[in-house]
Amino acid sequence: MRRGEPTDEVWPVVHAERAALADDLEGLSPARWSTPSLCAAWDVHDVLAHLLATARTTPLRFLRGLVAARFDFDAANAAEVRDERRADPADTLAAFRTVLTRTSGPPAPRDTRLVEAFVHGADVRRPLGIPWAPPRAAVARALRFQVRSSDAVGGGRGRVAGVRLAASDTDLVLGSGPVAEGPVLSLLLVAAGRRSALADLTGPGVAVLAGRP
Repeated sequence: MRRGEPTDEVWPVVHAERAALADDLEGLSPARWSTPSLCAAWDVHDVLAHLLATARTTPLRFLRGLVAARFDFDAANAAEVRDERRADPADTLAAFRTVLTRTSGPPAPRDTRLVEAFVHGADVRRPLGIPWAPPRAAVARALRFQVRSSDAVGGGRGRVAGVRLAASDTDLVLGSGPVAEGPVLSLLLVAAGRRSALADLTGPGVAVLAGRP
């Protein structure tokens, strides 16, 4: 997060996004909970369990989990999902509703909470066909953070390097090089490694992005 950048507006947005997701998933049929999400190897229920885990975590709890997983971030995430995923998805959703307004999290910049809310919100809603219109200004803020963050910590700097990202629904333009243009949420998803969102983009930069993992 840039020095002097306000942070107080992050949590209200995150809380609103959590509540909106909980409402969207209410009454989901059992079969639809097992729908593969956009997040590799996780279904819709897994993503919700992950969001529950990260909402409940604290810096100390995060570090303990990372040590237990021998500093393997993927293994630590998988362990949290196993711990928080209930046998009945309705119970996981009920537990998620109890943490909607929490303000704890891993020891990371607060803008990571925006990235998580929007990317995982899309991970779930897109495969389920649930319409959603997150606040574009907040998504743009998440995208700015994502493209300046190292891939090693879950960012997308390397993934979008050398491409000019132009949002078609805001005035945001980031980077330089061949342009890839599309909705700001789609640009964020691409920067977060969701390749299916490339179909939303146009311009010569799309081929560059498509050639990267």
